[in-house]
Amino acid sequence: MPAPFAVTHESPFRPVWWAPTGLAQTIAGMRASSPMPPLRLEILTTPDGDELQLHWQDTADPRAPLVVLLHGLEGSRRSPYVRATAEAAARHGFAFVALEFRSCSDVPNRSLRTYHSGETTDCAFVLGTLAARAPDRPLLPIGFSLGANVVLKWLGEVGDRAPANVLAAAAISPPYDLGSCGHRCDTRLGGVLARHFLRTMIPKAIAKERRHPGAFDPAAVRRCRTFRAFDELVTVPVFGFRDVDHFYSSQGCGQFLPAIRRPALLVSALDDPLVDPAAVPHAAVAASGFLHARFSKRGGHVAFVAGGAPWRPRRWAEAQALQFFAARLAAAGVTVPVPASSPLS
Repeated sequence: MPAPFAVTHESPFRPVWWAPTGLAQTIAGMRASSPMPPLRLEILTTPDGDELQLHWQDTADPRAPLVVLLHGLEGSRRSPYVRATAEAAARHGFAFVALEFRSCSDVPNRSLRTYHSGETTDCAFVLGTLAARAPDRPLLPIGFSLGANVVLKWLGEVGDRAPANVLAAAAISPPYDLGSCGHRCDTRLGGVLARHFLRTMIPKAIAKERRHPGAFDPAAVRRCRTFRAFDELVTVPVFGFRDVDHFYSSQGCGQFLPAIRRPALLVSALDDPLVDPAAVPHAAVAASGFLHARFSKRGGHVAFVAGGAPWRPRRWAEAQALQFFAARLAAAGVTVPVPASSPLS
């Protein structure tokens, strides 16, 4: 029996009055508070000859702590939480960079493979590259939904071998268990959650097959209406899983949490429409000295809208993550001058 949800912070989440339910929160969280300003583009060539796009918000101090954002399924630098995280980073005097997963930038990636919920090699490559460039610069990865799964799984995979300058991490609405998450998306509300994402996943997969003929059956992919069907047809053969159950059972971050050896903040809501509350890892958090929970009864999925108007929502989780980072830096003796004003104001 999981422990009751409890907020372990002096500023608990309270949903804005016009988005009281998990679904309403989730929908409200899809709206950005304001447009994303121009970011500096860097293109990294991967070890397998593909390309990744990094989008930077720099600071005057090249040694300032760097927040590294990994977005959610079918997200990009344009996702609302990217703006919110960049704003929060600027207020704390941190630099910021958003990694766009393969196929999620403006230019299609070269190789057949794209990304999936547990694919951590690109995360490892980017963080390793950034760590090697500036070994004394604190790195602070933060992931949202799928990106949260990637961050936590990678931390569990590397354990004590994580780069020394990765000082802390944050995960907002991670799925924990991919099988239960996929099933909820496929079945709840008539499957509308899965179809929302498949609207872009299917055309991208069909375009990918045109460039790599025979990789999978494009006609069957076009008929997909569930994550399970899509993953069976595309994710399994492209990434070499035995079957869809092997993919789901092996790639969820929940099983990797006990091996994490860096302070990591987990932010989850009981009313998340995508994530089964039974999958929230109360026992793993209680048993670990590295996992820190901000679990709330409400908040939806990657939302946690605490105020503002429907056209300008004010988000809570990103601020919690940056406060957590600031506290971990202070504990490590890292002093960061807070800017007089945010460059995004």
